[in-house]
Amino acid sequence: MSQNLSKEQLDKLQGLQNEFNAVKFEIADMEIKKSDLINKVGEIKGKFAAEEKELIKEFGQNAIINLQTGEVKQPEETEEK
Repeated sequence: MSQNLSKEQLDKLQGLQNEFNAVKFEIADMEIKKSDLINKVGEIKGKFAAEEKELIKEFGQNAIINLQTGEVKQPEETEEK
């Protein structure tokens, strides 16, 4: 002999299941966004490394660059002060 849930019990369980599925979907979406952002960080690092390589050619390996002002100093200039 089978029994049935009451309408209220069934509605409550179905609501919780729907809520659970929605949260799982949100988590999956966030993971995809996270992966995209990680890839973007890799791209930015690559661009930064390429730019750094060009700056090293122009100003030397040990040049000190102030990213706020754009001033470039050589190590001996900073030691004199």
